[in-house]
Formats: sequence, C-alpha cells, structure tokens
Amino acid sequence: MANELAAVWINPYTLEKSRTGGVIARLLSLSTGKLVAARMFAPSRELVEEYSKLIVTKGSRESKIVREEIRRYIRNYWVPTPGVCDRPRVMMLLFQGNNIIRNLREHVVGPIWKGSVSGMTVRDTYGDYVKNARGEITYFEPAVLIIPEPADAEPTLKLWARYSDRDGGLLYNSCRYPAGVRPQTTLVLMKPENFRGQSSLAGNVMDIISRTGLRIIGAKLIRMSVEQAEEFYGPVAEALPERMKGRVIETLKYCLRTSFDFPIPEEIYAKMADQLKDLKARQEFHQIIQGMTGLDPGETKGVKARRAPGKEKCLALIYQGDRAVSRIREVLGATDPTKAGWATIRRIYGHSINQNVAHASDSPANVKREMEIIRVEDNSLKKIIMEFYRK
Repeated sequence: MANELAAVWINPYTLEKSRTGGVIARLLSLSTGKLVAARMFAPSRELVEEYSKLIVTKGSRESKIVREEIRRYIRNYWVPTPGVCDRPRVMMLLFQGNNIIRNLREHVVGPIWKGSVSGMTVRDTYGDYVKNARGEITYFEPAVLIIPEPADAEPTLKLWARYSDRDGGLLYNSCRYPAGVRPQTTLVLMKPENFRGQSSLAGNVMDIISRTGLRIIGAKLIRMSVEQAEEFYGPVAEALPERMKGRVIETLKYCLRTSFDFPIPEEIYAKMADQLKDLKARQEFHQIIQGMTGLDPGETKGVKARRAPGKEKCLALIYQGDRAVSRIREVLGATDPTKAGWATIRRIYGHSINQNVAHASDSPANVKREMEIIRVEDNSLKKIIMEFYRK
C-alpha cells in the first residue's frame, strides 16, 4: 500500500454558493486519509496555465472529454475576469494516506460524468455534467478538482507549492463589497473534536456559518503547541476564577446540603468558593490546554517541548464581511452549550464548555492577537509537500 499525498481543490463557484461546508463534510467523513494542510488561493493566470498543462487528456473517450472540459473550465473560471468584482478563490485541501488518490477519486469525490443512485459522493450532490440530445455538454460544474492518478501527484503538488506564497495565503483583497460596507476579518477555530475519526462535524459547522454570508479568505490546519495554547487562552485564564465561583458554589451546595442537619448560609458558601475558585480555575485551564494540544501542560517541560506542535489538530478559518466578528459569534452561541440559543452551533453540536466545537474571536483586537499566535500567515502546505517529496 502506497503512502500518498493527494489534493482536493474546492472551486470558486462552490465557495461562492456556500457549498463549502457540505463538500468538506463529505471529504472528512468518507476519506480514509488524514487532512494535513489547507490553504486559500487566488490563482494567477500563470498558475492556471501551468496547471492546465498537467491535466493530460488520456484514458477512455469519456475521460478525455471530461479532462478537456476541466482544462477549459479552470481557464475560464479560476482567473480574474475583466468587469467582475470578485477575484476567484480556491480552497486547497491536502490529504495523506495509503492509496488516498484512488480513495478520493472513486469513493469520496466520484466521477463527474455519471452520478450514483446513492448520492453519497461530493459530485453526486454538488457536481453537474449535462448533455443535450446531440451529446454536447450544455452545463459543466465539477464542484471540486482532484489529482486523478498517483503519477500526477508529484508534479501537480510541486507546482502548487511553488506558487503557494505568491498566489496563496490570506486573500484580503479578493472580495469586493457594496459602497458603505467596511468589511471585518475574524478568526474561527474548528476545535480538535471535529477531527477525531471520520466525521462530518467540521463541515456541518461551516455549513451553518455560511448562513452569515461571510466569505472565507484564509485557511490553515494547525497543531497548537502548549506555549501557543497558553498564550491563546491567556485572557480566559484571567477571567476563569470569577467564572468558576458560581460553579464551585453549585457543587458545594449539592455536596453539603445532605451532609449537615442545619442550613448553611449563602455567605458561607461564597467564602468557601473564594477559597476554592483559583484551584478550580487552574484545573479548568489545564483541561483547556490539554484538550487543544493533546499534551499534559504540567508534564511538558522545557522550551523545546513547550513549543513543539501538539498531538491534536484544529482548522483555522479566516472569514471576511460586514460585521464579521459579531455575526460569527451570534451563530456560534454562548460558550456553555446549555446556555446557547436553540439554533446555534454550540447548542446543536457542543457537549461542554471545553468541548464546544469551535472558537471565534470576540473583538477585532483579539482577531489580530490570535492570528499572530497561531501564525496563520505561515505556509505549512508548501513545507509538507516539499518534505514529502524529499524522501
């Protein structure tokens, strides 16, 4: 069994129609490989021309027709068009696993020229290949593109790695907005529970976020170090003692009401909680860091160990649009899922304060601070590709 790298490119039309969440739900729940990198691109004409040359028209007659149609498609729709405001955005997802190229082609993405009755694959639902009575293609939308054969992987991925600094990253100027709108940028972090096993959870969450009309301009898969996580959640640590006081009081009441044959005054509970809230806050913060990194912060000693990538992965998504910070926070819901609104993400998918599916920045200042901590500008996709083929 061959250990391979494979890529999926989510097309500009799929992104614009807010189908990204549904596509990613299929990819993550059906794929046998692991998601190892993500990056947004605004492809230049040079990248598109070089990429189209690698899409060789070989195989069956139908396959040749489809590949030629794909070449025309990306040349028409992946590059800036005069008179069109938005610059085409493409999300590139990198997977690794045994025979992952075949797995994606046959069982996850599916062929473009025929659908299955199950509706399972990405293209069953989101792709279109329509012919008229004369056999001419009248509508073509592949939804996503993939690497068709293992032999195509290395040259294709190296090409995208070569352009990934110039054409990829945070696409601040790719979207235009109506006059009077001053778009904000915000950070959403899909937490580790989204990526434990084959799960559609991350895609389902993104699908709900798409209702805001905000646009994805950046994407990066990260593995937080203990040092990063402690800095990232530093403001939470400062606020935790007072937030924990109420929970400590509730626990004390539950444990002590049946232990004594006399009532305990509220002020006594408050005094005991003042003594215990710092201990509870430290324990809670410890759990937050361990949950985000997969490492015990108390046992992670030394600068090198504390700065090493953690065992858990998160997907950082950068959204842009009108009132981005508040709109994301509204659909996400309260930190405690039991207190979140009924139709919010955390109410639907969250389990606890520590396992509440996603994080979203709560202010423009924190957007900047948090993005710097997790280094969303760093090009991890290029590093993974070049190191893989250096073996």
